[in-house]
This record gives sequence, structure tokens and C-alpha cells, in this order.
Amino acid sequence: MNPLISLKDIKKQYLMVNALRGVSFEIQEGEFIAIIGQSGSGKSTLMHIIGFLDVPSQGSYSFDQHDTASLDEDELADIRSQKIGFIFQAFNLLPRTSALDNVRLPLVYQGVSMSQQKQRAVDALTKVGLQDRMGHKPSELSGGQQQRVAIARALITDPRLILADEPTGNLDSKASQEIIELFRALNREGRTIIIVTHDPEIAKISKRIIQLKDGQVISDQSNRAWTS
Repeated sequence: MNPLISLKDIKKQYLMVNALRGVSFEIQEGEFIAIIGQSGSGKSTLMHIIGFLDVPSQGSYSFDQHDTASLDEDELADIRSQKIGFIFQAFNLLPRTSALDNVRLPLVYQGVSMSQQKQRAVDALTKVGLQDRMGHKPSELSGGQQQRVAIARALITDPRLILADEPTGNLDSKASQEIIELFRALNREGRTIIIVTHDPEIAKISKRIIQLKDGQVISDQSNRAWTS
């Protein structure tokens, strides 16, 4: 089986800082992976490279059998907008905009018709259990509900990959557990999920744990504690 993602000897240097020092691994479609490590380990840099928000200084990155070094900016932008759904710790929602309009935003940039935008946004919000909060602005929602809106926004393009950066970092334990269960459900549907976190409790929900330290992979193993 061909991997969805293949990283070979990825290095990233910022001035005098070596953020990544030769990272190599593959990710198959449908995997559920946690990338863990302390602050400064390189995990956020790695996520940015996987999500085409940054480029490696050295090494090769293949996504869906395409060598990303051979793709131009427009092709990379198409992959980023159509095949990857991003979820961030800070939610990144427009504060004066309803949940429905926040969720449909990625489709605006794709030129999808307004009727399709609204229908797909309704479907995505229903999927995350917010069918009764579609007209609410972020300030009218709890932290957990805001993160559900962010997840719905990530899902609306039907991406091949979901990238989540500390998705429960701003949530209380109850809301965190709800988001964890939602990720489990999405993975059971066959979605590939990568969660970047420094929290070992979050790592427990994944099928595979990749640990970084000082820009290198020091452990890559199946999670024996994982249950579906």
C-alpha cells in the first residue's frame, strides 16, 4: 500500500536554529497519529511542513504520491485547501461571524455556490452536534462548542488529512473528552488524523505515537493502550 505521507530526512533550519534534524517516517491512509514532545522539540515545525505552511530546508516530502518539491505555489495551495483540514488550539474563528458562516468560509475561496456552501456547512455542523447553534457567534459558544465549529470547518472540504495542533489546549476536561470522542468517531470513518500535542493524555487516544526531541524522532510505535 502506498503511503499518504512520506517524509525522508526532513531538516529545517531557521538562521542558527536547527528545528528539525533529519525526520523520516511514513503515514498510511486512515492512521490516527499523535506527534508528541516538549516545547522546542520541533513538533509544530513538523506540522507546518506536513500541512504545507512551511517548506523543509533539506529532505523530501511526498503527499499522495506527489513529490511536493516539484509542485508550484498554486498546486500546493490547492492541496492545502482541498485535501487538508486544519484545527488549532486558538480555534481561529471570525468573532463577528456566525458558526454557519465560519464553517462555510473555506468553500467561499473554492468558488462553491452559496446554496452548496450553506448546505455543506449545515451538514458539517450537524455532524459535530451543533445543529442548534448555527446562528451563534463564537462569543455565544463555550470553548468546546467553538472547537466543534473549528472541526466542522476543517471537515467541510472533505479532506484526506486532518491536522490538529493542541486541539484541547484551551478546553476543560469535560470539553476535552468530548473533542477526543469526536476525533475517534472521525477516524472510525476512515479519516487520517494527526494530532500535535505535548499532553500525554491526548496521545493515549491515538493508534500510533511519534515522539520528537531536539528535532529528531526518538520513538515511533503503536499505542498498545489504544482502543476503538
